[in-house]
Amino acid sequence: MKRNYKFIISYDGTRFYGWERQPGKDMTIQGKLESVLRKMTNIPDDETFNIIGAGRTDAGVHARAMTANAVLDTDMTEDEIQSYMNQYLPDDISVNEVRVCSDRFHARYNALGKTYRYTCWYGASKPVFDRKYVTILEQKPDADKMREAAEHLIGTHDFKSFCGNNKMKKSTVRCVDNIKIEESGNYIRFYFHGNGFLQNMVRILTGTLLEVGYGNITADRVKEILEACNRQEAGPTAPPMGLCLMKVDY
Repeated sequence: MKRNYKFIISYDGTRFYGWERQPGKDMTIQGKLESVLRKMTNIPDDETFNIIGAGRTDAGVHARAMTANAVLDTDMTEDEIQSYMNQYLPDDISVNEVRVCSDRFHARYNALGKTYRYTCWYGASKPVFDRKYVTILEQKPDADKMREAAEHLIGTHDFKSFCGNNKMKKSTVRCVDNIKIEESGNYIRFYFHGNGFLQNMVRILTGTLLEVGYGNITADRVKEILEACNRQEAGPTAPPMGLCLMKVDY
């Protein structure tokens, strides 16, 4: 019986080329999930089959709660599907929840918002046990200056200056309704919530805010960068390992 299933998935993106299936690259999250589901439901290799993710995380980026959906023809229960997938998926991908959902549910199109967290670390020692999930900074940035700069980014704006795809033809207007910067010991964590994010957008926002924290860019300059709609005006793209998709809103 064909039904639409909703999945909540966690993954360590360190050794993957990102979420999206890519020709000639076996190590993608979508590719691994589809391979297991094809085997589970006996879908032939020449038959089109997709698991749809709420977003397309880049190579090296992690997720605690990626939402996805796929139409499956199976008599297995939700718990049996979850158990099967976790048995055959690699240890760095976990299916945390499987639920039958409405036929019209679409993980990407129905998403109302996403929360991303970017984690940085600074200090004389090394974050041995978190090294795959943080970006190590050479110096401590000024968090208050970064918070001041972040205020210019809140709201609905054209974020073209913070888009990593120079050939983007669709609208680059997005709404970012919250940016929170927290300090805890040697960690600095950036939280971004919005209705959607462009390619590399969170990493470029982070890289730009860090430049403010280092004193290389003033907080008021961030408003000018935003209005310029020019990627060359913004700061560098922060490395992928510090980024994690935390939650998708529906």
